[in-house]
Amino acid sequence: MDILLYQSDFISYLESQKVSREPKNLYEPIEYILQLGGKRIRPMLTLIAADVFSNDYQRALPAALAVEVFHNFTLVHDDIMDDAPLRRGKETVHEKWNINTGILSGDAMLILAYQYFENYESTVFQKLAKLFSKTALEVCDGQQLDVDFETRNDVTIDEYIKMITLKTSVLVAAALKMGAIVAKADEEQAQHLYDYGLNLGIAFQLQDDYLDTFGDSKSFGKQVGGDIIENKKTFLYLKALELANNTDKENLLRLYNEKQKNNTEKIATVSNIFKENNIPQETHKLIEYYTNKSFESLEHLTITSKQKEGLRVFGKNLMSRKV
Repeated sequence: MDILLYQSDFISYLESQKVSREPKNLYEPIEYILQLGGKRIRPMLTLIAADVFSNDYQRALPAALAVEVFHNFTLVHDDIMDDAPLRRGKETVHEKWNINTGILSGDAMLILAYQYFENYESTVFQKLAKLFSKTALEVCDGQQLDVDFETRNDVTIDEYIKMITLKTSVLVAAALKMGAIVAKADEEQAQHLYDYGLNLGIAFQLQDDYLDTFGDSKSFGKQVGGDIIENKKTFLYLKALELANNTDKENLLRLYNEKQKNNTEKIATVSNIFKENNIPQETHKLIEYYTNKSFESLEHLTITSKQKEGLRVFGKNLMSRKV
């Protein structure tokens, strides 16, 4: 399991698939977002899964690119919905071009993602497309729940976990299962790998939420405190409401329900409330819980101990990241 080799081969494949066609204002934003880099976690997972089941990860490159293009499509539209100025430390697509371009280029990316499945024989194509359609719709469900939560004051932690499962972790899980499908692994094995990814994806999003408030803006590549500005009902916020005294609770509710003139002050106040109520520690505890839960699924896989350890190390590295 050579992550660096997967990465270099994936980047080479991505470069070879550049969409240089007219109209430029539709395709240049697609090239822009795909070249911004990022962690490339999802396509790596597709290649890892294909490798552990068939020792031929290169067959999974088109499926891996489909996952990456779809993921970036969701980012382009998410950034419009969140009015986010930065993505991976650079201007977001709608800031660099305009909102209409961001919407249309995102739509084109969704269609392009499907086209990469045309590289496979009909039975594999059918399985990939079926999983992809299910996953894409779940991601939309999760995004809508995220939007709904912004105007609700009665969101529960269970509801939040369901939302991030749909919005984030189903794609992590599907990325792995797609690699297994390309490798023609049996359905039961592919599902165990999906379960590993599902729980890892939840832990990954919780880590992302933590970094959004307590990360370093230069290394994080996004505006730190963006979730606080957007009044996102993250685990950090919901756990703080559960643990805080009445004064802190009232402050949180006020800050999240009234328009604030000074966002810098809002971020500082909310961050302090989180710290005083041990929310960073509580978040790390939950991240560890879901990471360990994901590792339990590895025990059901009929792959070598070395391959299982590789997947375990990948998960641990993902959860100890600072970006």
